[in-house]
Amino acid sequence: MIEIFGISKTYVSGRGKMTALENISFTVARGKLFVIAGKSGSGKTTLLNCIGGLEKPDCGRIACAGTDLSTLSAAGVSHFQRKHVGFVFQFGNLISFLTVNENLSFPLELNGISGSARERRVQELLDSIGLSNIGEALPHELSGGETQRVAFARAIAHSPSILLVDEPTASLDTINGRQLIHLMHQLTSDQGCTLVVATHDPEVIEMAADRLHLKDGRKEEIK
Repeated sequence: MIEIFGISKTYVSGRGKMTALENISFTVARGKLFVIAGKSGSGKTTLLNCIGGLEKPDCGRIACAGTDLSTLSAAGVSHFQRKHVGFVFQFGNLISFLTVNENLSFPLELNGISGSARERRVQELLDSIGLSNIGEALPHELSGGETQRVAFARAIAHSPSILLVDEPTASLDTINGRQLIHLMHQLTSDQGCTLVVATHDPEVIEMAADRLHLKDGRKEEIK
């Protein structure tokens, strides 16, 4: 379960003070698909980053998988992310000089999985996303849809309890975007992973029974 209690986040720059999030509270049930909806600049990415420990809110509390993130040191947050959280960023963010196999191996190595067990898991992931034979390819050799599939596989490689996904269909055509979202939903559901997706894609929004709508950093409505 994810529990968010009254979090706010502001940024200060040469343009002044900007409120990214204001008094946001909600819960996400374990193993469910939850959508954070809103236009560009509404605070979706900031909220995802706070949930995953990439950013710290100015106030409020975030509890994920039974852990209160506010009680953790920087090292504790890093350990929590490594064990419990997977991230899929808008443009994949694969490591450009590593092959697909090596990108998928990376989170497994961080979690102490090595040798034949790691190789089996990498091939299992490639099979599950329908890309069994591209393990030796480099990221620049992949299409946009393939890149996002590999990024998703990397994010779930270590079987996290929470998967955070930022605008997964933004750079994809309609067909590839639809296929990716259904694949994510199916595979995370199979392993009981909580899936939180930030998006402004109406088709993705409609897939989720539970949604949070943001507008200018504020909660607009929950359906």
